[in-house]
Amino acid sequence: MPRKQTTVGNLALAGYEDIFNVGAGNEAGERVVPIPLPELYPPEFHPFQINDDEAMYRLAESVKQYGVREPGLVRPRVDGGYELVCGNRRKRACEIAEIKDMPVIIRELDDDLATLIMVDSNLEQREKILPSERAWAFKMMMDALNHNGVKSDSHSYEIMVERTGIKKSTIFRIIRLTELIVALADKVDANQLAFNPAVELSYLTQKEQTAVAEAMAAQGVKPSLSQAVRLKKLKQDGNLTTEDIIKMLSEEKKPPKGKPTGDARYRRFFPPDYSPKQIDAVIVELLTEWKTREAAS
Repeated sequence: MPRKQTTVGNLALAGYEDIFNVGAGNEAGERVVPIPLPELYPPEFHPFQINDDEAMYRLAESVKQYGVREPGLVRPRVDGGYELVCGNRRKRACEIAEIKDMPVIIRELDDDLATLIMVDSNLEQREKILPSERAWAFKMMMDALNHNGVKSDSHSYEIMVERTGIKKSTIFRIIRLTELIVALADKVDANQLAFNPAVELSYLTQKEQTAVAEAMAAQGVKPSLSQAVRLKKLKQDGNLTTEDIIKMLSEEKKPPKGKPTGDARYRRFFPPDYSPKQIDAVIVELLTEWKTREAAS
């Protein structure tokens, strides 16, 4: 059974399948055509990274052997060429495989519908999605739905819940990550800052977040959820200062009951101002020296 053509226009009047239908609509006479790679341009803002990693080289090898199995989706650009709504990883794989053109479907799409299709396609097809990528994807999806006459934020959330299977409250918290400065967002992506503390820190100003990032780097620590909540409360009360941030992040965290940490056991051997990172570095250095002596004896 042929899939329905994607609706162009007011998304509030479109059905659920219309909004998120990425496939070719042969009712409109669409067909797959090869387009030279230099004529394919990425979207103005693309929240998903295109990395030359192991997965990319596997894709490039597959493209080299079998060609692009699924065509991309493009829309004409005012300045010439085509905006590649879906298929930016496939285009990069073609470049690596030294293939000169790529099969695509050409479709007229408005900005918001193009955004919805681009976001939805990447969320479905990508093997790994970073927290910051998901956050910006969800925000773009929410904005696109709201721009096109969806009656309320609540209705937009309902559509997103149905599409993603994620609770409304969690979607809201994921979108909050878009309020983080780059330094903190990068730490979330690198698993150096947990999701829940990051959400609380997103309510701080950029200046305050910068102070947090600098304190984390200087002290080799990361905020706990409790600390992040306290920082947010001080900010809401209008009492948060840089000194508060430095002092709070320098606090020695209490280990969970019944689970003493190495830092807690060895803290008494180090100066009070040593951070966990400094303690760890000294212990590693001493163990390395011990291992060297043992090997020489």
